[in-house]
Amino acid sequence: MAQYRTEKLGQTIQEKIGSLILEGRIKDSRVSSFLSITKVNVSKDLSFADVYVSDIRGRNIEKGAEGLQSAAGFIQSQLGHSMRIRKVPHLRFHPDSSIGESFDLIKKIDELVQTENKSDAIGTDINK
Repeated sequence: MAQYRTEKLGQTIQEKIGSLILEGRIKDSRVSSFLSITKVNVSKDLSFADVYVSDIRGRNIEKGAEGLQSAAGFIQSQLGHSMRIRKVPHLRFHPDSSIGESFDLIKKIDELVQTENKSDAIGTDINK
């Protein structure tokens, strides 16, 4: 039951911070609308929440996480106003490069497939 509560709280925090970013309510210049919250892990005692931040463009993730960390007090106050919990967890923002890495991996796989298709085409021309 406790695990369900922390997961649900993490999902709610993820949605609320995402909407704050999209609405442009965080005024730090390092925080762009291309940032997204990929995952939130809430500690068992609900005192901390590790928030993982990614950038769709795959760049400036560290700066975005720093901007969100500097605005953590504002974000926590906004979460406190919109959520019904006794104490809002202390937020810790971390860069998450997994989206950019997955795009790079897909790009490499596509290049390998194209290279293999070219070599197969050359091999069939030689056999003729």
